Amino acid sequence: MMLLSWNVNGLRAALGRGVLDLVRSGRYDILMFQEVKADSVPLDLQMSGYEAYMATSRRRGYSGVLTLTRIHPVNVIKGLGVEEFDSEGRLLALELDDLYVINAYFPNAGEELGRLDFKLRFDEAFERFVLGLGKPVVACGDFNVAHEERDIARPRENRNHAGFTDEERAWFTRFLSLGFIDTYRLFVKEGGHYTWWSYRFHAREKNIGWRIDYCVASESLRGRIRGAGILEDVRGSDHAPITLEIA
Repeated sequence: MMLLSWNVNGLRAALGRGVLDLVRSGRYDILMFQEVKADSVPLDLQMSGYEAYMATSRRRGYSGVLTLTRIHPVNVIKGLGVEEFDSEGRLLALELDDLYVINAYFPNAGEELGRLDFKLRFDEAFERFVLGLGKPVVACGDFNVAHEERDIARPRENRNHAGFTDEERAWFTRFLSLGFIDTYRLFVKEGGHYTWWSYRFHAREKNIGWRIDYCVASESLRGRIRGAGILEDVRGSDHAPITLEIA
């Protein structure tokens, strides 16, 4: 099973900048998009041969996630069951026969950390949700945190900025300790590989980035994980797509 996850930072704009190419490639069984900023599935994707599921934000043009799947799910869960988060369209969970595949868009802690408390509450709600599912989990998406110093180009300068606060990083460490794997780190140990770059100061060309997009998997799936990667050359967003292959 091949999975792809991508924060597209606006789905309709990204359709002509790589999204349709990835969908039409036929390579992926499930594609998960975050920050789609849309309340309906574009016609091109409705006609793609995939089943489409969305969780949308009440606020127009904001947040939202979309999952396309060729594997018919047993069940679909929209949201965490917590109104303050679900009103922003931040999570979709597809229940398959032997595992869940979750598409998640974590909040940003915001300018001057104005939403840090909101982000940390989301983290805790996500943790409770995942632990309560009763099957192994693969959760992919924009977690909006660079976990370790090797996951950010300039850790010293960004210490305690949104996405690199001690609190956000500590939660991610604790979450993994509960029986989850950062799948990319099974294959790539060194730094210098990122999934998000600012549009300013030619950051992408200089590779001054952050790795804030992840596919995490239950420890019980470790033996089935065959590959994980970053499609750094796909340029349709300020994020790069990430991939995961599971036997």
